[in-house]
Amino acid sequence: MKFSPQTYRIPDVSMQPFLDDDEIWEILNKAEVNIDLVKAIVDKSLNKQRLSLAETAVLLKAETPEMIELIKQGARELKERVYGKRIVLFAPLYVGNYCSNNCRYCGFKASNKNALRKTLTKNELIENVKALEEHGQKRLILVFGEHKAYSAEFIADTVRTVYEVKKNNGEIRRVNINAAPFDIEGFRTIHASGIGTYQVFQETYHHPTYEIVHPSGKKADYDYRLTALDRAMEAGIDDVGIGALFGLYDWRFEMLSLLRHVNHLEACYNVGPHTISFPRIQDASEYDLDTKYFVTDAEFTRLVAILRLAVPYTGLILTARESEKIRKEVLAFGCSQIDAGTKLEIGAYAENPHIDQNLNKEQFKINDDRTLNQVIDELLDSDYLPSFCTACYRKGRTGQHFMEFSVPGFIKKFCTPNAMLTLAEYIMDYATPETAEKGWRVIDRNMNQLGDEQYVTEVQSRIERIKQGERDLYF
Repeated sequence: MKFSPQTYRIPDVSMQPFLDDDEIWEILNKAEVNIDLVKAIVDKSLNKQRLSLAETAVLLKAETPEMIELIKQGARELKERVYGKRIVLFAPLYVGNYCSNNCRYCGFKASNKNALRKTLTKNELIENVKALEEHGQKRLILVFGEHKAYSAEFIADTVRTVYEVKKNNGEIRRVNINAAPFDIEGFRTIHASGIGTYQVFQETYHHPTYEIVHPSGKKADYDYRLTALDRAMEAGIDDVGIGALFGLYDWRFEMLSLLRHVNHLEACYNVGPHTISFPRIQDASEYDLDTKYFVTDAEFTRLVAILRLAVPYTGLILTARESEKIRKEVLAFGCSQIDAGTKLEIGAYAENPHIDQNLNKEQFKINDDRTLNQVIDELLDSDYLPSFCTACYRKGRTGQHFMEFSVPGFIKKFCTPNAMLTLAEYIMDYATPETAEKGWRVIDRNMNQLGDEQYVTEVQSRIERIKQGERDLYF
């Protein structure tokens, strides 16, 4: 078969491997770059059209300062058009760090004898969720080591427990999951618990590198992990998240491979991933890696901007692995979700006196340890609209339904007012006086931009109801 950017050597068949290393490199190597072509590709993205792998490869090979600035400016403008100023906030909650794998970049690896293994008891789980709610969190991602102790039934029970916890006006309204891949029946069990997004990362899509960094454990099976989200989709989970751990192999290869994964899901299930994550390698206990492919700050900011242009409607998750400075810079290029108030030690949110916070229970190091209120305060200073919205999930606007709303841009009519309502809740229940003052100003500015007078009246009415004590109002 003659190669073309749109003809894949390995066809897209559900639950079958689809990634060809040589094909990815061929697309990259064939890309020819000039300023006019880069501008044309950026303009296509600004018209809210998905970029092909070949077009993305051109952006990946654009090296001059003029081309890089053109890409970044395009990403800034696209983010404004699609997402406005809204930034969704969440927190990770590590439930347990037992693991049967030996990933060379991870502190949870089975061979790490210095790691204190811990799984939260049900009471400890409840106390940590209460602590998160007391700070205003509404969205969690539960993280589990990859171990037989964390079965589908255990995960489902954990999700149900989290949803049941209520502290004053606090509640968790969306629980996402980062856990080992399961078979279809396992995913059905997890789906039935009411999860939001199921997230699993391939880490690296490059076959030889994958084998080197995953020497043992179930995770050593490249194809089983690659097809994990196919099985999740088959089980009815229509909101899934993909990602790569940048720094294991060439970042350009990983970027194109992520997009190849997007194409596969769209071809087989008519909907791509809800989110894409792009964490960078950070130091970890028993860390054992060559630094050859580590991603610099300059490369990282470029890759975020290119990813935003390549997939205009896919949520991009930026984590506290990155420093406050880098997070502030790349937010403008298209990230739509960030974690805040993050603690990675098992049980750390509850500050349980029976848990030694100095013990080695981190998976990796974080570089932004600000509180949730501090992060919100900075977002408001930068005129962003912090959001804890979970309306689309609970109204059934997920998977293909979400794309039907978001691709024409209709989602903004839900997202902006719902973000304002959740920010109003945060202001009333958790914000410092200084943050509250800034928050009301940002709400007023966004209110003035809604346009539709009848819609403005309805949003204002709901905010007044929140001020009177009602909660969980959404469109």
